[in-house]
Amino acid sequence: MRYLFVHQNFPGQFLHFVRHLSAQGGHEIVFLSEASKGEISGVRRVIYRTEREPAETTHPYLHDFERGLLRAEAVARAAQTLKQLGYVPDIIIGHHGWGELLNLGDVYPNTPILGYLEFFYRYDCNDVGFDPEFPVAADLASIVRVKNAINLQALNLPNSVGQTPTLFQRSTYPDWARSKMALLYEGVNLEKCKRDGRLRNRNIKIKDIQISAREPLVTYVARNLEPYRGFHVFMRSLAKVQAARPDARIVLVGGDSVSYGNPPPKGGCWRDNMLSELSGQLNLDKIHFVGHVDYDDFSTLIQRSDAHVYLTYPFVASWSLREAMAASCAIIGSDTAPVSEFVEDGVTGRLVPFLEPDRIADAILEVLEDRTLAQRLGRAARRYAEQAFAMDNYITRYETLVDDVIAGKRTFS
Repeated sequence: MRYLFVHQNFPGQFLHFVRHLSAQGGHEIVFLSEASKGEISGVRRVIYRTEREPAETTHPYLHDFERGLLRAEAVARAAQTLKQLGYVPDIIIGHHGWGELLNLGDVYPNTPILGYLEFFYRYDCNDVGFDPEFPVAADLASIVRVKNAINLQALNLPNSVGQTPTLFQRSTYPDWARSKMALLYEGVNLEKCKRDGRLRNRNIKIKDIQISAREPLVTYVARNLEPYRGFHVFMRSLAKVQAARPDARIVLVGGDSVSYGNPPPKGGCWRDNMLSELSGQLNLDKIHFVGHVDYDDFSTLIQRSDAHVYLTYPFVASWSLREAMAASCAIIGSDTAPVSEFVEDGVTGRLVPFLEPDRIADAILEVLEDRTLAQRLGRAARRYAEQAFAMDNYITRYETLVDDVIAGKRTFS
């Protein structure tokens, strides 16, 4: 078969499926992307470039939409060149979030599109207004409505259906749209994530940090350290954790940019803001901000972790949550819909109120003190991951979905 994948940040959510297709052989695979780095054997990379940034005269609410339209034009130009060279795909698979797929039906009117639908923004629920620490701006409702412009265009494309990875994410979309969206839980590499029990009896090194086998290890992972991922409330929980367990090492993975939400109102990054707020309350010799790490270091951390904290607003859940479950982590998760879809309190982890640092600290201390409980939760999390995230099952479901879309299936229960 001929596949055309599209994602501005190669390979995005399509890594495992593209690798499978390449290993399977017999396919022609082209991947259109804005990113110039990365490669997968057997995949032809085609780079697209937008001609400009959104105009300064454009209404500021429309900058993301205009950027999406510019990407749509650039992708369509690249696809038109492919078509002139004789490449007509059997299916197009891409991410709708950046507008890249919007014009591809004009180039390939007879090719079905399977588009990844990640989140439908709402001004009256989910992440908006969730955290009372950050009051909602007076004009936020109009901003959020416009933010769905690409979503709405994507949902109305002819010859197109959507896929989404969780029930929660599907639930954010309007009732009329859900029948056009297939639910496809994403897989993880269970073998790579499998806990190596020998790490518990070894010293490990992450970047320049030495962690001895005797030290309890608390881990926190996010793309960036910011309120959407509960960084502020996690930091506020640490004084209580350190008072009870001064021997614990606390390692935070994540950068200092902003992926979601807004930067601190007083400037700087959220890490500096929280360290300023908590000045004198924490033993910083035991708290380590390691920034972004390579996958091997990430894997070592979660396999060695004694208490893994994952917090999020009602928003898209990170891949790290699934991988932590596969690594048999004792998870302390926020009692928010993206987490409770996977973690059952007292069974596969501990769920705590997102906005209550004391409760977060209590749950961390509970699993550090009660190793029998921690091991039971970790084993149950691994069993759940084996049932829900097995890569073979994910690939099989993906192949079935592709076959259905090519065959003309357009609605899903």
